Amino acid sequence: MTQTTPAHLEYVLRLGDAALIHGQRLSEWCGHAPVLEEDLALANMALDFVGQARMLLSHAGVLEGKGRDEDTLAFLRHEGQYRNPTLCEMPNTDFAHTMIKGFLLGSFNLLMWSRLCGSSDEALAAIAAKSLKEARYHVEHTGDWVIRLGDGTEESHRRAQAALDMLWPYTNELFAANPTDDAAAAAGVGPAWSDLAEDWEKAVLAVLKHATLTVPARTPFQSYGKFGRHSEHLGHLLAVMQHLPRSFPGATW
Repeated sequence: MTQTTPAHLEYVLRLGDAALIHGQRLSEWCGHAPVLEEDLALANMALDFVGQARMLLSHAGVLEGKGRDEDTLAFLRHEGQYRNPTLCEMPNTDFAHTMIKGFLLGSFNLLMWSRLCGSSDEALAAIAAKSLKEARYHVEHTGDWVIRLGDGTEESHRRAQAALDMLWPYTNELFAANPTDDAAAAAGVGPAWSDLAEDWEKAVLAVLKHATLTVPARTPFQSYGKFGRHSEHLGHLLAVMQHLPRSFPGATW
């Protein structure tokens, strides 16, 4: 395994936090999805992401070397210490919103895990190989729903378009160049996220076209969740997610 650097640790934490927070958002649909089959599908996808988060945060704890395990990193950090992209923390407005967000993130994850299978960090490469199989399903499932909603009824199209209009600007953050990416890429840990932009857009635009959805124009808007500057939504999510371990520190079940 490559020698740990601050950029290496930050890179793995970013991946782990993205999976954790997106998984937490998806879990909120448990018992609330429009049909039973979709209730089960969303819960299973949430479990996939939580499983990825466990592996990644456990690995981050080893890289950090301070004795913090997956639970400590997941539940006992403050808001500004999380490194997930802001898109992951956006709340579930409606079902179309969740499917659009899941498709945008899933398409990114599919490319990311594909590239990370060749990481110089052997543990990260192994995590990527497992996660890649899950990502293929996530993209297929959410992509099918994006087309079904976008090219469906007038109401479903309206909701899907509104979700895309709202979420699209947050994808700018996924591909914003930064020193962490540059250092991780130079060390062979993983790709600079900006290098995935062209392939991601090609894959996403093909599905959105099929869904008869209009892609919003790019704007200068930039979010900074990867740097710990989050929206107001993350604090509320963490208050729920961290309530039990903070109320009963060290508890076992």
